[in-house]
Amino acid sequence: MTAMRQREVQCLSQAAFHRMAYTEWGDPANSKVLVCVHGLTRSGRDYDFLAQTMSGEYRVVCPDVVGRGISDWLPNKALYGVPQYMADMVTLLARLDATSVDWVGTSMGGLIGMTLAALAKSPIRRLLLVDVGPVVTAASIARIGEFLGLAPRFDSIEQAEAYLRLVAAPFGPLSDAQWRHLTENTVKAHADGKYDVRYDPGIAEPFRAVMGEGKDHELWPVYDAIRCPTRVLRGETSDVLTRETAQEMTRRGPHAEMVEIPGVGHAPMLLDEAQIRHVREFLLAS
Repeated sequence: MTAMRQREVQCLSQAAFHRMAYTEWGDPANSKVLVCVHGLTRSGRDYDFLAQTMSGEYRVVCPDVVGRGISDWLPNKALYGVPQYMADMVTLLARLDATSVDWVGTSMGGLIGMTLAALAKSPIRRLLLVDVGPVVTAASIARIGEFLGLAPRFDSIEQAEAYLRLVAAPFGPLSDAQWRHLTENTVKAHADGKYDVRYDPGIAEPFRAVMGEGKDHELWPVYDAIRCPTRVLRGETSDVLTRETAQEMTRRGPHAEMVEIPGVGHAPMLLDEAQIRHVREFLLAS
């Protein structure tokens, strides 16, 4: 098993170039590539444990979507959205010289993966969606909107962790070590000893413009166009992906396999062996 490598790639928006950071695991010469893309306010470091587990079979690449983690922030906040994220991912695949990839996407990362997988001649070979599908509920949009765009500053890493445990309680029962790992990669320290979150509060502007209409956000035509093998992992108490939507996903489009993770809401974080096993068995099935 090789160590994590921190890298970056230059991408382009309508306004300017920007830097997208990513971590890479496994043999860099391995033609079998797994791309793991995180949720709305998260970073690629969420996948450290999954990447370690899969790095024997794959070259695993975990980007920080622009505006998150240690990637650049966009000056024009209106550009934060799936079209820009898709363009950045295509640039990343070109950097990797990858013509075919498997994709794990949590929440927003799953929406990016769905949209790419729906296109003709898509490079996505197998698609695993973590607690997301073609319907994002109005209730979950309202809940996310309550904290999205806030820029809290913390006096200590312990205070930051307490905040994360509160807003991310739907992640489910994580160990102290797992919460600390997520916290350390959610905030950045400053010389004055304070901590800030590692995402641009400006991502809230286009989110509210696209999602904040008081109704479910539906993408069934996108989902129905997907042809690659697909699996969806649903948190048992998720308010983002309902059981009804997940079951409908098994009957149409790519006829996804559905696995429900007990005791978890939005979203399963793939930090333990039991959850990782569902990913591993699907990706290595062929």
